[in-house]
Amino acid sequence: MLEIPMPDPVQKKTKPAQSKQAAAPLIDLRDPSLYINRELSSIEFNRRVLHETQATHPLLERVKFLSIFHSNMDEFFMVRVSGLKQQFKLGLTPTSADGLLPREQLATIHRTLTQLFSEANGIWRDQLRPELAENNIHVLRYDDLSKSQRNKLRTYYEREIFPVLTPFASDPSRPFPHISNLSLNLAIQIRDPRTGDLRFARVKVPPLLPRLVPLKRFDPDQLSTPAVQKFVWSEEVIAANLDRLFPGMEIVASYPFRVTRNTDMELQEEEADDLLLMMEENLRQRHFGTVVRLELDDSMPPEVRQILMSNLDVGSYDVYTTNGPLGLSSVAELQKLERPDLKDKPFTPRTPLPLQNMRGNIFNFLKQRDFLFHRPYDSFSPVVNLLELAAEDPDVLAIKMTLYRVGANPPVLQALKKARLNNKQVAAVVELKARFDEETNIHWAQELEAVGIHVAYGLIGLKTHCKVTLIVRRERDGIKRYVHLSSGNYNSVTARLYTDTGFMTSDEDMADDASDLFNFLTGYSRQEEYRKFLVAPFTIRPKILEMIQRETELGAKGRIIFKCNSLVDGEIIRNLYKASQAGVKIDLIVRGICGLRPGIAGVSDNIQVMSIVGRFLEHSRIYYFHNNGDSALYLGSADLMPRNLDRRVEVLFPIEDPGMRNHIVEDILAVCLRDTAKSHILQSDGRYIPRRFLIEGNGPLFDSQVWFMKQGDSLPAEYR
Repeated sequence: MLEIPMPDPVQKKTKPAQSKQAAAPLIDLRDPSLYINRELSSIEFNRRVLHETQATHPLLERVKFLSIFHSNMDEFFMVRVSGLKQQFKLGLTPTSADGLLPREQLATIHRTLTQLFSEANGIWRDQLRPELAENNIHVLRYDDLSKSQRNKLRTYYEREIFPVLTPFASDPSRPFPHISNLSLNLAIQIRDPRTGDLRFARVKVPPLLPRLVPLKRFDPDQLSTPAVQKFVWSEEVIAANLDRLFPGMEIVASYPFRVTRNTDMELQEEEADDLLLMMEENLRQRHFGTVVRLELDDSMPPEVRQILMSNLDVGSYDVYTTNGPLGLSSVAELQKLERPDLKDKPFTPRTPLPLQNMRGNIFNFLKQRDFLFHRPYDSFSPVVNLLELAAEDPDVLAIKMTLYRVGANPPVLQALKKARLNNKQVAAVVELKARFDEETNIHWAQELEAVGIHVAYGLIGLKTHCKVTLIVRRERDGIKRYVHLSSGNYNSVTARLYTDTGFMTSDEDMADDASDLFNFLTGYSRQEEYRKFLVAPFTIRPKILEMIQRETELGAKGRIIFKCNSLVDGEIIRNLYKASQAGVKIDLIVRGICGLRPGIAGVSDNIQVMSIVGRFLEHSRIYYFHNNGDSALYLGSADLMPRNLDRRVEVLFPIEDPGMRNHIVEDILAVCLRDTAKSHILQSDGRYIPRRFLIEGNGPLFDSQVWFMKQGDSLPAEYR
């Protein structure tokens, strides 16, 4: 087994060395100062996403990262901030691992995000928008338009926008209107010329119309110069034509505002007679959650602001002001432009050579060997092909599959439907509680049931997050089972955008484990022990802790590398601290939230935490333990969070072939650890510093994702 070198050393704050005679003081590993706040760590991840707007990506990709930042922050408020606000309002005072109370976290979040949102707005105003204009993509303010353009827009407004608008007055006879989640609105001051009274009204910007109205259809200059593309914000078009909505009234002023509501549904699953019907009802209620954020144009006068704050029942910590457009996630619309010169060069995932040149079907291959996939560098098509083959193969008897996020028009579901129409037994475990994908999953669950597929919705109190497919086939020597396992969802779109690992095998023990797992998910079972799988909420936590302890006992000979999305579980963190204290060298490649504080003398000096943010979303989970040369390596769906380890059905599976294991360690993990272009190193104070700032010299930077795209299939021929 090849030793993985530690990344370039990073300067760390250390305490003066103690004399050899002095006994080292005992350190309480539950001390709050040893932990980074979960919510602030999430914000820091999104800061890294925002800073990709200033990286070396093509221009429209940088705009995309601005959109992703704002979309992520919307979700942060809808779920995380809403939870803290509920705790605060109920008078609950649980402290986070770092010792902060809910009110302290809310205050810190507001202070941090006020600065970060200002920075994001400045990036749009001072960098991206001017650079778009330099490239003939003009996002204009209404005030920038010529009289001719305004007249043309008036016609467009009359024809396309006005019929959809509904003004809502607010006065003693008409209650303040409901403001829906993430909706963009205009708060309007109106004066009655007869009485002189000042009145308030609200108009919602229609969400189904383009946020960026293209001028091409009615701008003669743009028609004659197709390379020039011009847009104007829809709310500004509406604001400039409010006289049509309020005839005979004086429009004093209008101000955009936006509301974010609590969408974290509380499910009483034990009381539900029908989980699907309960989910549908909860989704309807989601639109009426309490307001957790009010975004305002900073020109809004105090009296209008007070109307909104009092009617929406928000305090000053819930208000965020800006002098730019609200809801900048909408700039994602610019990704639709046909400007390949301003986007990433297309990347075509590869299909492993044995599958390209395959004679016969894949079942014959899988009887001889396993397949490993590293997406998006490897194509998702072999998974789709496997399911399509299983749907048509007369010898296939049954297909079982877990479904968490499958997206729109997923080919895997079309294959399942085809299999059922071909009289195969098909069972799907559809997780209805996949946050923000609930409506999609309800739709697909109903479609699958309509063709006779057996659909289960998982277990009460546990989300089914594992990614497992089991195919049962009749062969000459009896029944044979084939298994696909993955760290990523069965979603052909995200398979092109996320880095994940997938695995196909006909291993009998794994097939037995998959059968037992599906019996647990769809029937009545107290199965907690499995042959090779680690399954949460039963065995992942104890086994991970056992393997950390084994490395701890090896001391300086120990080696641990984890790659995951999040690390916040206190028990796991404390055991990693103990391993570091024993001399174990630990590398943690944690994309997003990390509660572990590295670089603390006597606690985590031997731990380094890095995060990679690049073209693809790092999503694979890999857990490697050197074990004095007899290594163990697990892949799968679980992050190191209490919810994953204790409240979800997750699966980690071992890679047992030494060559394949070496490939993952040397050609995936080690490559990620070499990244100097897109990696950030976590400091002991919670800040992330781009690694390129920490290395000496001006040599070329190493981008791990670019390396993976260029390498082709680097897996040794016997494992490809």
